[in-house]
Amino acid sequence: MFSEKKKNPNQVLERNIIAKNTSIVGDINSEGDFRVDGLVEGTIKTTGRVVIGTQGTVKGTIECSNADIEGVFSGKLIVSELLSLKASAKINGEVIINKLSVEPNATFNATCTMKSGVKELKTDERKKVEKTA
Repeated sequence: MFSEKKKNPNQVLERNIIAKNTSIVGDINSEGDFRVDGLVEGTIKTTGRVVIGTQGTVKGTIECSNADIEGVFSGKLIVSELLSLKASAKINGEVIINKLSVEPNATFNATCTMKSGVKELKTDERKKVEKTA
């Protein structure tokens, strides 16, 4: 009657929290999710989600699948799926993403490259678009 959700046996369900008033200098590698409410100076590399809370600050590099940012980030940010910037977010640096969601009042001072979301038009299609415009 009820269908069971199929669980991926390789999926890691770790959740790591860097609490308020905590600072870490160095590199972090994991397959789990991260929440930063303190300060991280260095690299965070994970196959999961990175959340920077309103009190959180990251200076360095982040490589992840998804990111939700409410705090401050400066450096290089590589997100293979969705980057979501909340209204309190402040981003500075270089950003490479697939999809972007930005709430009003977020500060986004970065060079941004969107991967795999751009579709090239063939020359015949360009001519049709130019003629109809």
